[in-house]
Amino acid sequence: MQPQPLLTSYINTKHNQHPQHKSNLLLNQKHQTIMVVQGNIIDQVSGWLTVYEGGFVDRTWTGPPQFKFMSDPVPPHHHFIDGVATNDLLIDAKSNLHVRVYMPEVPETEKLPILIHFHGGGFCISQANWYMYYNIYTRIARESKAIVISTYLRLAPEHRLPAAIDDGYSTLLWLRDVANDKTYDPWLSSKGDFNRVFLIGDSSGGNIVHQVAKKVARENLQPLRLAGAIPIHPGFTRSTRSKSELEKPQSPMLTLDMLDKFLKMGLPLGSTKDHPITCPMGEAVHDLDLPPYLLCVAEDDLIIDTEMEFYEGMKKDGKKIELLVSNGVGHSFYLNKIAIDVDPNTCNQTRKLIQGIAHFIANN
Repeated sequence: MQPQPLLTSYINTKHNQHPQHKSNLLLNQKHQTIMVVQGNIIDQVSGWLTVYEGGFVDRTWTGPPQFKFMSDPVPPHHHFIDGVATNDLLIDAKSNLHVRVYMPEVPETEKLPILIHFHGGGFCISQANWYMYYNIYTRIARESKAIVISTYLRLAPEHRLPAAIDDGYSTLLWLRDVANDKTYDPWLSSKGDFNRVFLIGDSSGGNIVHQVAKKVARENLQPLRLAGAIPIHPGFTRSTRSKSELEKPQSPMLTLDMLDKFLKMGLPLGSTKDHPITCPMGEAVHDLDLPPYLLCVAEDDLIIDTEMEFYEGMKKDGKKIELLVSNGVGHSFYLNKIAIDVDPNTCNQTRKLIQGIAHFIANN
């Protein structure tokens, strides 16, 4: 499939940008104040992230302006819009850990499965409230009739791994406290089915799904039951380029430069992409009590070869794992709202992906 003109323009723009050696930055969007930062750029992922001397990280979107809306935050709304309400919660005051909760509009008596979501971004960018996630996870909540809890993960390079994995694990433990009535949330306490809890994550969030599932495999989560794990296009790779990395087309959601730089910034210091977090292929898990998996892959993903290695390894170790393949699309295609709107195949594959996730949830 040839990319649409707008997407081609986007890819060309990203590859034609070059870092500046000196820069004056205007920022602090959270508090709507302005401060000036000067210094040498020591690393940059074009359009997404710039790292300066002294450790300051600027995540202001600098790519084509027509794509900026996808990274804009969506405020929570406690009333139902298109059948879904949202709320932001502080779940750990000590670590300042927050989550976003999506509640679908369903009959009062119905108990709902719970999805704990870990966002992607190479461990370095994105937030749970970005429009690209809001656009898809409202659909998943509505069509799966499931409550979605999306964790605001700490980001690298300020917080290298395993920080984001610890945040994901802490979210699961907090949900156990809700199930045990040690803490209360009006939506989850009244509507959540704690016997049907799923982990779901996009891209690097898929890595976190697998790590959290392994972490709790030998633990007693009662009264929670981990009913399934859904890694979507997980960032499984290794130091040596795979055949798909060399041959598949780069996309707006993943380039080789993004893959290399984000993982270099995100992994523990001194680690390579052969670290178990990013290279679990062939890792023995036969003795772990893992839940059923739905591994979602995209035919044109740069890293589909290593994702498929993971799939074969899980099957070899006797784990229950299903495969959902999206044809003619690349990494995290369903997060690209513009592609969904302009490309019929992206729209159709997004619909099939959401249906496949809903089916997996309904049957576990």
